[in-house]
Amino acid sequence: MMKPDDAARTAGHAARAPADEARAPHADEGGGERLRASSGAGVEYQLLRLPPNGWVPNHRVLPVIVYRRALWPDTADPASLADAFDARFRAHGWPPQWRDTVFDYHHFHSTAHEALAVFAGSAELILGGPGGHLLRVSAGDALLLPAGTGHCLAARDAGFQVSAGYPAGQQWDIRREALTPQEASAMEALPFPRSDPLCGGHGPLIEHWLPHADAAAGDAGGGLDGEI
Repeated sequence: MMKPDDAARTAGHAARAPADEARAPHADEGGGERLRASSGAGVEYQLLRLPPNGWVPNHRVLPVIVYRRALWPDTADPASLADAFDARFRAHGWPPQWRDTVFDYHHFHSTAHEALAVFAGSAELILGGPGGHLLRVSAGDALLLPAGTGHCLAARDAGFQVSAGYPAGQQWDIRREALTPQEASAMEALPFPRSDPLCGGHGPLIEHWLPHADAAAGDAGGGLDGEI
């Protein structure tokens, strides 16, 4: 993802040509589990379950969710699509924080889950770390990345832009090295809203993320209220 402040710009900007490690993923888009959302959600999506990959932890239990044509693109006015995505994020507990492109080096976030919405152009992303899953996305698509998910820009057209939302109160970091055991435990315990960032009370988060959280809360002997 792109960070909008000076600290991120010093780390490197995706407007450069993609880094060598991002150009040749070992997997293609044939992997992953393709499903349709529950009735009422009205969106087609894909689940990607990514195993640990070297220094990239990915997430032990939560899958990546790729929403296909979650909203229809407006090629004449991409900002209107960005506004529409941001309104969904805000309404469902994933307030947007920035609009930009994606870093061209492999990285992950250990302190926040991330929702990315493509509102202009198209790109190829690598998910899961070096040699990971090559994913093609275009305006109208969105991604829900659990904390720990490696991601990197492989190629893009000149207009590619995304908007990013995060659970309220979570501030993302940029990690390019392995986590300590303590950091990994904290990452897996991160809460998230009990609402799908695009579909609200329906959709793939409800079906594929909440059951894991409810089970974890039950194991801990606690209840859930508001956020998990």
